[in-house]
Amino acid sequence: MFFQLAVLILALNFQGQADAAHIFGGHEAVPHSRPYMVLLEEHMKDGTKQHCGGFLLNENFVMTAAHCQAKSYTVLLGLHNFHNQTNIQRISVEEKFPHKDYDEDELINDLMLLRLKTKAQFNEHVKPIDLADEDDGSLPKSCIVSGWGRFKKSSNYMSPCLLETNVTLIENKECAMRKLYCSEGEAGPGKGDSGSPLVCEDGKAYGVVSHNYHQTQPIRYCYAKISAEKSWIKFLMETKT
Repeated sequence: MFFQLAVLILALNFQGQADAAHIFGGHEAVPHSRPYMVLLEEHMKDGTKQHCGGFLLNENFVMTAAHCQAKSYTVLLGLHNFHNQTNIQRISVEEKFPHKDYDEDELINDLMLLRLKTKAQFNEHVKPIDLADEDDGSLPKSCIVSGWGRFKKSSNYMSPCLLETNVTLIENKECAMRKLYCSEGEAGPGKGDSGSPLVCEDGKAYGVVSHNYHQTQPIRYCYAKISAEKSWIKFLMETKT
């Protein structure tokens, strides 16, 4: 493609303190206000760890981005501050289901379901999120992206606390053709936020953080559209439990 794609995986460490003034236009989330959020630990073949975001669909399944590939995974549920893991749930992933038509070169259909080895236990800090209804052609008016990704463009550290930022979706023919929602500007997801949900005004997940075009001005952030693949998601959740 003409513009360089930047996927938002991060294989780096967590810094001790977050500098909220430099968080891609965002701020620290109210602790546990987004109980569907998942921090995904990716255990790579070379023994290192990478991190992606994700979100809980039900007691058995987490959704993330298909490009978040690893040898194995552990999901962290009920987490806000990485340095305080009291009462969180750590659950291994039994099986992964990247979208059958995922294109790793073009990052089309960048969606993946993860089936948990043991059921998530719902509580005040761990709850699933509903998925958006079928697309009627109109864009949601107000959306939020959250995650533990890199909070400074010049930093090599992830945020220890869950951050969130508001984004405004744009009308764009190329995005629509690629089954993407897109936003532009300084505010948006950073590295380490791949797989996190795009949540809009009705509190439902509309998209999955996929990639950005960081050579455009302003930067364009891209989210795989969930409504376009609801039948695939429903089929897997009903047949692979």
